[in-house]
Amino acid sequence: MTSLVVGVVLAMATCVLASATGLDRDRAFYATVTIVVASYYGLFAVMGESPRALALESIVMAGFLVAAILGFQRTPWILVAALAGHGLFDSIHGHIIANPGVPGWWPPFCGAFDLTAAAYLAWRSRSLPAAAR
Repeated sequence: MTSLVVGVVLAMATCVLASATGLDRDRAFYATVTIVVASYYGLFAVMGESPRALALESIVMAGFLVAAILGFQRTPWILVAALAGHGLFDSIHGHIIANPGVPGWWPPFCGAFDLTAAAYLAWRSRSLPAAAR
């Protein structure tokens, strides 16, 4: 439960800070967040010394990388879908990929972070004028 709360709080703090300071004025901000959150499972595969997990995680990361680029180039709604999709992926990750480096608290933390960031970006995208999206 703690990792869920921390994930939500950190995502809100990150998103609100980005908005308050203007860091998210550029569409690259949430695309970069998407790439970074997707890369952690690769890091965990390296930490767990599992080449098989790294190969599988790299395939998944490539999908999120493509989504991040498309979201950056076309519409933030693709980024909303990618972040939410990664949040949902966190909930089933352990059933799909055996990655010995993943801490037990990571999937709920990352899922909460991703879903909160996706919700914030959706809210922000709806509230911005079309020209700013």
